[in-house]
Amino acid sequence: MTQPFRLPHFYMPYPARLNPCVDEARAHSTEWARAMGMLEGSGVWEQSDLDAHDYGLLCAYTHPDCDGPALCLVTDWYVWVFFFDDHFLETFKRTQDREGGKAYLDRLPLFMPPDLATPVPEPENPVEAGLADLWARTVPSMSLDWRRRFAVATEHLLNESLWELSNIGEGRIANPVEYIEMRRKVGGAPWSAGLVEFATAEVPASVAASRPLRVLMETFSDAVHLRNDLFSYQREVEEEGELSNGVLVLETFFGCDTQRAADTVNDILTSRLHQFEHTALTEVPALAVDKGLTQDEVAAVAAYARGLQDWQSGGHEWHMRSSRYMNEGARSTGRPFGLSGVGTFAADVRGLLADAGAERLRAYTHVPFQHVGPSLIPDFQMPYEVELSPHLDGARRRLTPWMHRTGMLQEGVWDEDKLVAYDLPLCAAGLDPDATQEALDLSSQWLAWGTYGDDYYPLVFGQRRDLAAARVCTGRLSSCMPVDGGELPVPVNGMERGLIDLWTRTTAGMTADQRRTLRAAVDTMTESWLWELANQLLNRIPDPVDYLEMRRATFGADLTKNLCRMGHGPEVPAEVYRSGTVRSLENAGIDYAMLINDVFSYQKEIQYEGEIHNALLVVQNFFGCDYPTALRVVHDLMTQRMQQFQHVAAHELPVLYDDFKLSEQARKTMDGYVVDLQNYMSGILKWHRDCRRYGAADLARRAHGFVPDLPPALTRWAEPVAR
Repeated sequence: MTQPFRLPHFYMPYPARLNPCVDEARAHSTEWARAMGMLEGSGVWEQSDLDAHDYGLLCAYTHPDCDGPALCLVTDWYVWVFFFDDHFLETFKRTQDREGGKAYLDRLPLFMPPDLATPVPEPENPVEAGLADLWARTVPSMSLDWRRRFAVATEHLLNESLWELSNIGEGRIANPVEYIEMRRKVGGAPWSAGLVEFATAEVPASVAASRPLRVLMETFSDAVHLRNDLFSYQREVEEEGELSNGVLVLETFFGCDTQRAADTVNDILTSRLHQFEHTALTEVPALAVDKGLTQDEVAAVAAYARGLQDWQSGGHEWHMRSSRYMNEGARSTGRPFGLSGVGTFAADVRGLLADAGAERLRAYTHVPFQHVGPSLIPDFQMPYEVELSPHLDGARRRLTPWMHRTGMLQEGVWDEDKLVAYDLPLCAAGLDPDATQEALDLSSQWLAWGTYGDDYYPLVFGQRRDLAAARVCTGRLSSCMPVDGGELPVPVNGMERGLIDLWTRTTAGMTADQRRTLRAAVDTMTESWLWELANQLLNRIPDPVDYLEMRRATFGADLTKNLCRMGHGPEVPAEVYRSGTVRSLENAGIDYAMLINDVFSYQKEIQYEGEIHNALLVVQNFFGCDYPTALRVVHDLMTQRMQQFQHVAAHELPVLYDDFKLSEQARKTMDGYVVDLQNYMSGILKWHRDCRRYGAADLARRAHGFVPDLPPALTRWAEPVAR
């Protein structure tokens, strides 16, 4: 069969290494698969299938340093996961049996108890038998923290197969952002990262959930999955009718031919590998210092990062060799200068040099403060009508005195003119049209505080290039939100006074868990401002995927979601909010709203502030295109995110309600949450259109280069580093 496209030129500077225990793993995995019932008589595989796929070779390449018993166990896990994928395909995807697929998946977590003393059911099929055996053999040597994380990753891998099944049933192809998020769980690379920990070193629980470790795992995942999409396109799309493939997703989104879509997937793959390297070399060392990791803990994180790197190069080598994938002609691709032998499929000298000279450096060469002219505003798709709170005028009158009392209008960042022009109560009135007077005042003040902080960090710390003082400020802000009634710090600036006041009033009557969740949401936002500052100091335009995901944090999405959910009672289980369906709904709405902001603020950020954190600039840099082209790409993405929001609300939420057997009251609450998110999108669009923060005339009138003085407390703490 003719290949549908030419495999692109891959960036992979690390040579693959082969574990010497490869034959032991091959022999053991065959015996194990037969004992679990996965071969003859399974209706899925014969031994010839297992031999051709050669998972022993995959694991020997991806885990080159572990001993024989560990390699055998890891290989058994991969045999199991690929068998599950093919078994689910044959049993449920081909027959479109969603109900049967859900019942099948619901049983599997029962075979992964954190405590091995917990009894498990009697296995009813090879997948259950294999999981029960693997879990019992793996978890005794791992911590409870790892067990929980790995069980969650395994459940995501299994359960999100229903998402793929639903999309096949509807003939629906995901948009690019939705696809990247869901592919991480369906594709199983976070699960693979857990096995890397097993084979190398377990990361310390204190940093396992931190941004640097999360980004290492996510960039690893995205690169693994996008590479697999390139090699498996022919089998998945042309032979199996699969819709969950990155090449097909980009073909559909851009309306382009398969070759261009494949080349673009490879560009994203390369960018994710660059992000992995950047994070490993900059953010991980800073994390180790910040968290005071011991020498052994630092070594564990380093071994884990190296293990992820080995997986990338080893996985690439295996794809080049396995009969499971389209790889005709690939073995000669990228082997210049006469290189040959094991590992040289990945050791691409030409790609490494070309990349270092062009693609990687392009992210650092943006010239700030370019004249771009007024922002171009497209005709946004907005199916929801705006409603405004009747208390809007009163909230406007009361906001200015509150800002004066906190001192935020006396620090040189904002003045009354800016505050009135920005009209944050208008935004609050659209977000929550049914709010009481007190609730609207509180919402207006939260928006004013967050927007002020978003302006304060780049103006006060960015122009001084003072990341140390910014870290001190961020730590102090966190201390202004005690979870258990602890002592409040003496505020040293307007942001601290404002936050103490907001925290005290908002959390009155909250449980400790609710306060903890709200504090985490605010911390997520303020810590994301440090991420922006770090990029600003390097003049580094972010990787597109990292930008979109961090933009939700800089936009305050977690804070907004928590404020929306505050009135939701216990009738809605926490598991519903953690479900892929609700996260998909939220992220689609949030992305639409934050991209509205990027479109309106383009001139403000690029021309007047020298910013690099804007989706249109990120798209221009990544695709090498002009501003109008980037605007069309962003606008198309917004339209598809809106369509996804509507699709999830209309088709996926009702299924979720049934899956969780929600009460009528819980269903009403969730339907109300959908309306909250609709108001969120329409209210933010209304505010951007009507406020005077982004217009060309207002920007020209307010342009100035004044940099406020640091508060004495921040100056004192930052001095040793700043000198």
